[in-house]
Amino acid sequence: MTQNVSVIGLGKLGASMAGAFASRGFNVVGVDVNQRSIDLVNEGHAPVQETDLEEYISQNKERIRATLSHEDAVLNSDISFVIVPTPSDEKGSFSLQYAEWAFKEIGKALAKKSTYHNVVLTSTVLPGATRQGLIPILERESGKKAGVDFGVCYSPEFIALGSIIRDFLNPDFTLIGEFDERSGAMLEDIYSRAMVNHQKSARMSLENAELTKISVNTFVTTKITFANMLAEICEKLPGGDVDVVSNALGLDARIGRKYLTGAIGYGGPCFPRDNVALTYIAKELGVEAEIASTTDGMNRSIAAKVADRLIPMVKPGSTVAVLGLSYKPFSHVTEESQGVYVARQLSKHGVRVVAYDPMSNEMSLDDLRRDFVVLDSIKECLAQAEAVLITTPDPAFKDLAAADFKNEWAEVLVFDFWRTLREQLKDAPGIKYVGIGTSEDDAANTARLKKLWWGNDGESNGASGK
Repeated sequence: MTQNVSVIGLGKLGASMAGAFASRGFNVVGVDVNQRSIDLVNEGHAPVQETDLEEYISQNKERIRATLSHEDAVLNSDISFVIVPTPSDEKGSFSLQYAEWAFKEIGKALAKKSTYHNVVLTSTVLPGATRQGLIPILERESGKKAGVDFGVCYSPEFIALGSIIRDFLNPDFTLIGEFDERSGAMLEDIYSRAMVNHQKSARMSLENAELTKISVNTFVTTKITFANMLAEICEKLPGGDVDVVSNALGLDARIGRKYLTGAIGYGGPCFPRDNVALTYIAKELGVEAEIASTTDGMNRSIAAKVADRLIPMVKPGSTVAVLGLSYKPFSHVTEESQGVYVARQLSKHGVRVVAYDPMSNEMSLDDLRRDFVVLDSIKECLAQAEAVLITTPDPAFKDLAAADFKNEWAEVLVFDFWRTLREQLKDAPGIKYVGIGTSEDDAANTARLKKLWWGNDGESNGASGK
């Protein structure tokens, strides 16, 4: 029974996996190129910021150690999880440069090992990358054969920043792309003992697993974009409410409620790039991926549409507050953040933008501060703002009351993309509340539908609307 694992790469996912495995009784050797990360782990501290990571590492430090040496890690474990960056390139593909280096070092270590070892790639790659791009490196450097002397799997995780450990230990399923039955069975056994909720594994070929990974994220973004489209439609209907529609749609077992909350676009380090990557690989294989490319295009158009809608509603030179700079609550990551995109778009229109995020202290703000002002509190933002945009459903914003928005302006405009404060602000004096995805003018929307069905001359256009 395998109890010794190694984790190559101690970034957010790698360090979190190390802590999670150790919490389940496994002995873990972590590898990183950063000496400070190594020192922190060996001292019982988290090398990066992530929810609960400090606690998991400190409480299980007797089972976790870190090293700069791939050889040390491979020789003292039975399975290695490789979690290194696979950055997007200019074509939309994923670069293997970091994975290739890691596999080269692992291959050298395998040459000195007399027992079977399983190598598991966790980083996101495109179909063919593991078998065609990386396994030959292991075989060349080790002088051994995959499937005979060592195993290979591709097993990406489905996690979100800010909840990596929880998501890793409680997955909907575990995805295993296997070179052969032995390597897949070994990994499945480890997952069965590591995962708290004991979900089943989906085992398949390397290529099918590589496609499954990017397909999951692409499907989810399509669902998000569909819900955002519904939100726009609901705003044009008398009594329209995207939450009412989504709640009903979610009752259908074929659809489900997750990711159907019409609001603002998706962001982060995975969703946008996986959509682009699926479009790229499909094109290279001679397949049209119009759904994926359309989803990506619609998502990237949101910031400009928000700016075009807001600019006519505020006075020249006024201040707009953006609440929410991370791409999601409880994360300090601003990569592909819709809040940041909207703030920058408004700034380009000459609007003074002030912003706040509950995780501001953890963020890298130098780049953001070139385009707008980042303040230390919600209170400072609201005191200056003629208009307020709530771009993430962070719990820190749910406790705001109408009185918090009072300032020198006679009326403050509030764009609430997640309808977080609908009950508190909908009818509050001195506040013009816009709940994205809901009807703001039932009379105008009724007139629009009446014209659609009856035309300007009062004669019916018929059920076809013609």
